[in-house]
Amino acid sequence: MAECEELVESGVTEDMPRVVAALASILERVADRNDAAAAAELSAVVAPASAFRATTKPGISVRAYMARIARFAGCSPACYVVAYVYLDRLLRRGRRLALAVDSYSVHRLLITAVLAAVKFMDDICYNNAYFAKVGGISLVEMNYLEVDFLFGVGFDLNVSPETFGDYCAVLQSELLCAEAEAPPAPLRLQYCCLSEDDAGAGCSAQQQLAA
Repeated sequence: MAECEELVESGVTEDMPRVVAALASILERVADRNDAAAAAELSAVVAPASAFRATTKPGISVRAYMARIARFAGCSPACYVVAYVYLDRLLRRGRRLALAVDSYSVHRLLITAVLAAVKFMDDICYNNAYFAKVGGISLVEMNYLEVDFLFGVGFDLNVSPETFGDYCAVLQSELLCAEAEAPPAPLRLQYCCLSEDDAGAGCSAQQQLAA
């Protein structure tokens, strides 16, 4: 848990907190990998409809979007770890719908996961209208995404200390790899996060994600 405390309590790296930078790095790489995988498939294959999937790619990078959220959301660093857990739960439950983190979905998934985490974790938080402005979407869309997200995770919002520590370890590994300029490890393409079912599998399971 010492590493976890260091991750969520340490200062900023470049333009954002360390935990935010780690999460942005992971999701940005996953989105790029999934974009490449989709491009390699037949053009006739149509991506499944999803409230989180935009019709066009947003003009802001994942890292810049995360920096914007970190700047204006005003939430505790731990919320980003919890948001990471929620994203994993959503994607694992959404496998039958083939929901993937790519350039069309990652921004909406991020803002909604952070919103859900803030409401569950922090005593004081901004309302949906504010988060909609931060995320660059309408209030109607923000409300719809929140409801869809909550049903997607089965309203399973509690995160145990053990699970929190497992996801912190993945994020910490991401930072260490980035600082050491280590080459990325193999990454699962559709499901961006370390499954809680894999949490006890050790370093090999974490390397699937924290490339």
